[in-house]
Amino acid sequence: MASQVAPPTSLQTPATSSSTSLSSPALSPSSPAQLSPDDVELLAKLEEQNRLLETDSKSLRSMNGSRRNSGSSLVSSSSASSNLSHLEEDTWILWGRIVNEWEEVRKKKEKQLKDLVRKGIPHHFRAIVWQLLCNAQNLPIKDQYSELLKMTSPCEKLIRRDIARTYPEHEFFKEKDSLGQEVLFNVMKAYSLVDREVGYCQGSAFIVGLLLMQMPEEEAFSVFVKLMQDYRLRELFKPSMAELGLCMYQFESMIQEQLPELHIHFQAQSFHTSMYASSWFLTIFLTSFPLPVATRIFDIFMCEGLEIVFRVGLAILQMNQAELIQLDMEGMLQYFQKVIPHQLDSGPDKVIQAAYQVKYNVKKMKKLEKDYTTIKTKEMEEQVEIKRLRTENRLLKQRIDTLEKKGPPRFSEESVLQLEKELVQARLKEAESQCALKEMQDKILDMEKRNSSLPDDTNVARLQDELIGVKLREAEALTGLKELRQQVRNLEEHWQRHLARTAGRWKDTPKKNTLSELQDELMSVRLREAEAQAELRETRQRLLEMETQNQIHSNQLRRAEQESRCLQERVTTLTTQNKDLHTQLQEIKRRQAEIECKSKEEVMAVRLREADNIAAMAELQQQISELEIQVKSLLCIRHWMSSSPSPALTASHIPHLFQPQREISPLVKHTGVKFKFKSYFNASRGGEVGFMLVSYYD
Repeated sequence: MASQVAPPTSLQTPATSSSTSLSSPALSPSSPAQLSPDDVELLAKLEEQNRLLETDSKSLRSMNGSRRNSGSSLVSSSSASSNLSHLEEDTWILWGRIVNEWEEVRKKKEKQLKDLVRKGIPHHFRAIVWQLLCNAQNLPIKDQYSELLKMTSPCEKLIRRDIARTYPEHEFFKEKDSLGQEVLFNVMKAYSLVDREVGYCQGSAFIVGLLLMQMPEEEAFSVFVKLMQDYRLRELFKPSMAELGLCMYQFESMIQEQLPELHIHFQAQSFHTSMYASSWFLTIFLTSFPLPVATRIFDIFMCEGLEIVFRVGLAILQMNQAELIQLDMEGMLQYFQKVIPHQLDSGPDKVIQAAYQVKYNVKKMKKLEKDYTTIKTKEMEEQVEIKRLRTENRLLKQRIDTLEKKGPPRFSEESVLQLEKELVQARLKEAESQCALKEMQDKILDMEKRNSSLPDDTNVARLQDELIGVKLREAEALTGLKELRQQVRNLEEHWQRHLARTAGRWKDTPKKNTLSELQDELMSVRLREAEAQAELRETRQRLLEMETQNQIHSNQLRRAEQESRCLQERVTTLTTQNKDLHTQLQEIKRRQAEIECKSKEEVMAVRLREADNIAAMAELQQQISELEIQVKSLLCIRHWMSSSPSPALTASHIPHLFQPQREISPLVKHTGVKFKFKSYFNASRGGEVGFMLVSYYD
């Protein structure tokens, strides 16, 4: 990892290890003797709370440990369970590698990182991953935190008043003057001192509360500062809340485009977007959805910004469009407050999957932002004009009242003239302002046109090369033009001398005429030479142009080759990544197959043990039944032996003794008495077979 941050959960993920070793430093001072009784009691409560959170499958298990510089401590999360499944172990190993190689992953594997964040950041990694996502791990303002706590903020009363309203049902914050409320107050107070323009806004406390569930208060303060600066939250929480109005305008435009029937119904019921969606943007769904769902959405918000709020909000409306259309305004308010949150109790996966089916056009959102800015500018201008007119009206009323109190004025005409002059001056100033405003608007339109006509970044290099080539050709052409002009001047001088010579040729002698002809031929040769030089210059100019074009084409070809090499390297990198992912997938499948085989073997072993137990139980029951029969038989025989005369021993006396050879032997074994029976057929009793005791002896 490029930079080390001390999260409340320390992670050790060596590259050669197949498992992830984690330790969660809870509230553990250096020695037990340093703990006060209150600290010991608080530690016991926190450990019990962590145990409950670990056993709750739907809980965030988000009471992560932390310590302040002053010695107070936040809630710590217990160590990871020793019986984690292989898939969970793989997830931990993967996130450990991502944290350790953060800079490389953020630059080269941004898409894969986004996909992982959308699936959810493991709880014990949230503190460090959130700090890395917003670059808050080495923020200088973190060192000023302890000093800020010593100062006094003008917002302290407001913060104290709203602390109890922040997560009122959460164990960490619900008790008055608890540790959770104290650290929440500290972070909100520190930020109100850092950013005095924003100060304190109630919705921001929910975001800070969620951060405090994951990390120490110093880290939570740093992350909150980065969120306010880089994630548009500061504009949302400004007193004017102009950014919130922009979000409502953009969100309503998305509803109008993608859900026109629902938008018409909202308009008919006067159900404004801010009535249900303002809390979505101000708290990132923390006050509207169950905490586990809102935390998963906050993971994506830390990675992608406010876009996820637009997506999830529109997905919620799409999922509930049919029900909302049937309700009036009050019914829709109740539906948003009570029904929609319970739809997400099963988990956030469904709504997140639906959110990424929503159409979100970044260019259109920027256009809507420009439109909203234009509308707000016009509204501000109208408000300024209305304010000015009201001021003038108030001043005029004051003058009228003053004149009425004075009675009929002595110089009424002069006063009227003065008022007319002031009115004319005011109108002239207004006309000048309108003209200046019109000029500024025209300049803005002109600049926008110029900006739109400018080439994009991809053509800048090509245009620069062409500009260099044009300047070279221009320089060569200027040089050639100067030389041609010099030759033309020389030719003109020769021509003038030639005219001067030929003017009196008819008076000259034949020898002079011959000399003149030779001079004429020389002039013709020079003219032809000048023409040849001009053609040569033109040829050189063309050659220079061709060389310039060749250089431009060479530069373009070189850039194309560089882009091709970059693309090839990227393809190679992606291929390697694909192979690695494929290898990981095969390994995961292999482990899953091993787990399934082990589970099947264990199930078979359990079933075999159950069958053995059932057989043993049946055998024991059979033995118990036989012993009961033997006891009953023995009692019947003793009763029969004690009676006189000896009656016939029948099946009614000794139940189930229809096979005496099998039943008498146990009796002999248990009593030591030997019996001799004689069977007979009793017709009087319906053909019942009886046994007559013939003799017995010890």
